[in-house]
Amino acid sequence: MFNRAFAQLSARIQSRLVRDEEGATAVEYGLIVGLIAVAIIAAMLVFAPAIQGIFEDIAGGLNGVDVVGGD
Repeated sequence: MFNRAFAQLSARIQSRLVRDEEGATAVEYGLIVGLIAVAIIAAMLVFAPAIQGIFEDIAGGLNGVDVVGGD
């Protein structure tokens, strides 16, 4: 009798563990977000000098331009 009840309880627990994948999915999404963040940071470090040069060229071109409505 005890063995039968234990076997049924064990089967229920195993079926719940097999069906419950929400925690694993959340961990996978967390890893994906982390990898995307690392890729964005790496891209910013690689392209920062070029982007800075573009903005410096724009700022240099704007020197001496009158602002309409400025005080």
